[in-house]
Amino acid sequence: MRTLILLCFVAGLTACAGRVPDISVDATKYDVQIERDRWGIPHIHGKTDADTAFGFAYAQAEDGWELIEETLPFYRGESARYNGKDAAPADYMIQWLGVRDWVNAGYENQISPEARALVQAYTDGLNHFAAKHPHRVTRDILPVTTTDIITGFVVRHLLFYGFDGSVKEVMGPERAREVSRLVADLGLSDTPIGSNAIAVSPAATDDGATRLMINSHQPTDGPVAWYEAHISSDEGLDIMGGTFPGSPLISLGFNHDIAWGVTVNKPDLVDIFVLEINPDNEDQYRLDGQWLDLEVSEASLRVKLWGPLYWTVKREIYRSKHGPVMKTDHGTYAFRFGGQNEIRQVDQWYALNRARTFDEWYAAMAQHRFASFNFVFADKEGTIAFVHNSLTPRRKPGYDWSQYLPGDRSDLIWDSYLPFQQLPQVVRPKYGYLASTNQTPFQVAVADDNPDPSAFSPTDGYQARMTNRADRALELFAALRPISAEDFWTIKHDKAYAVSSRAGHYIRAAIAAELTDALPHHLQAQALLAQWDLVADIQSREAALGVCVIRAEWRAEQDAVAPPEAGGVLQACADELLEVSGRIDPLWGEINRHTRGPVNVPIGGGPDTLRAIYGTGYEENGYLTNIAGDGLYYLVAWNAEQKLSVQGVHHYGSATMLEDSAHYADQAEDFAAERLHAPLFDAQERAAAGNVRSYRP
Repeated sequence: MRTLILLCFVAGLTACAGRVPDISVDATKYDVQIERDRWGIPHIHGKTDADTAFGFAYAQAEDGWELIEETLPFYRGESARYNGKDAAPADYMIQWLGVRDWVNAGYENQISPEARALVQAYTDGLNHFAAKHPHRVTRDILPVTTTDIITGFVVRHLLFYGFDGSVKEVMGPERAREVSRLVADLGLSDTPIGSNAIAVSPAATDDGATRLMINSHQPTDGPVAWYEAHISSDEGLDIMGGTFPGSPLISLGFNHDIAWGVTVNKPDLVDIFVLEINPDNEDQYRLDGQWLDLEVSEASLRVKLWGPLYWTVKREIYRSKHGPVMKTDHGTYAFRFGGQNEIRQVDQWYALNRARTFDEWYAAMAQHRFASFNFVFADKEGTIAFVHNSLTPRRKPGYDWSQYLPGDRSDLIWDSYLPFQQLPQVVRPKYGYLASTNQTPFQVAVADDNPDPSAFSPTDGYQARMTNRADRALELFAALRPISAEDFWTIKHDKAYAVSSRAGHYIRAAIAAELTDALPHHLQAQALLAQWDLVADIQSREAALGVCVIRAEWRAEQDAVAPPEAGGVLQACADELLEVSGRIDPLWGEINRHTRGPVNVPIGGGPDTLRAIYGTGYEENGYLTNIAGDGLYYLVAWNAEQKLSVQGVHHYGSATMLEDSAHYADQAEDFAAERLHAPLFDAQERAAAGNVRSYRP
């Protein structure tokens, strides 16, 4: 024991013995009540918005303190201190970007006083919970600070559009792309994944209703799995939906008057410049014919070795006029990217959470502080809208901005973004239909309701891809219009691959392929695939083989590489199925499973279907375990009399980390069986449903 205490002293650990510092908060200054409904979902009501944020933090911590605790070291650039050397590159990236420096420099004068009060109350709620529950705190990470929360907003936004992928590319063993020179023209590019948001207005429904599907795809577990809550206050805040642990606001959801869904987009927001380094001074670079000094600072990476022992590693950080700089064996590169030095995301989320009309919501969107994300909106008035939001740089025309850029010209260092109003948008489409499923923003509606791609510069870097979900949704809309409530439910839970999609083409290529060294089961598999109706239903005997084949094409498309030869993939899938399942045609419901605690049930759908299910673990378990895709989702509607109705379901339950909670898996079977329920938005609904528990933090 004496040795351990000495090691803790040497390592400088304030909580080595499990002690929690004094972080007590005067909770009596916050007037807030938490009400748990029959599903355990928290409905938090405060006198002020800040009071609500305090209670929201406490409720999140009750259900998943461990997830919040897990993210804090990452946002601080200190993950290696707890997780060892494998986490050091992520720590270096956070410190190299300087995000916490942006936050500390701009917090007081860039973020509104109202948002600062909200964030302060939220951190007080987290620290209050930790002080009351020291047994749940396993790391010396306290206190939680406002810098942690704002840094979380910034970093999540960068990672969602794939900034880290550009860093990993440059850190590779050789230069990955050419250096751009003047060219005549460019195409559109990039490949996001995940999420559906589909809206129909009275122009497209059979009963004059307005409907919105809120269906953002996330991992089923972890710090960016959906957490469901309802927050309201006497100041007018009243919104229910999904968020991530560590956020004081709702990310997507609904109130009595409006609703919105969010999908990931990945326009080209990262520009990488190749710097010319002075052969006589490695810390100088050429710009406009002059040698300029790189700014030099130092990253301090504290790396866990064993037990309480640590090693501190120092690494230099460089910056140029462009932004952060990375030195590699194949060159020196500077980065400039959408969202650089932007810390005001919390103000925009706050405005969205308070909006009650389309004009208020659109004004909140026009704050234009999110680096990316598509938004699909609907309201009780029958308005629907799509916004392909991004902080798209104003780039100098004539260069291929999808390649690396010459770093010696200051006129290529952009300093502004396209105005919000110039982004691809569709408001009140005449055909009454919008589908955002991570496809190109120029094919989200019908015919001339779509934005005109010729109105945008090739240097803007909008993606050109179509997803199966986009092809299938547009196909269903054409077949079903006008759309009933039952039709809308069917679209959400559709499990088919469109004949016209990339997946459909790849399946036909596998059916037509000349198989090399074919064994009898390979030929049987090819014949089986020819019988498939392209539907991943739990009763299908072709879907296990078909989805296996499609997955190869889907993965290749995500990696922006050519798909493997379809015939070879078919043979490999047949071999795998025969080895693991003993047959090439097991029921899809035997292979595709939704699991949580004691729950292990069949689930339909598959990669890139509208019922999006992404599984893993087949070789180890003999079945695929659902790990991402559909999670918390809602079907929101206002009838012709503007009366709100909502149905939804969470993929697990409200207790994200507490395995002994009644709400750890109480929605899992309903989720797999596609049984939705009212989210108990109104107090009268909660009382009628019973099992309501109310308390103060």
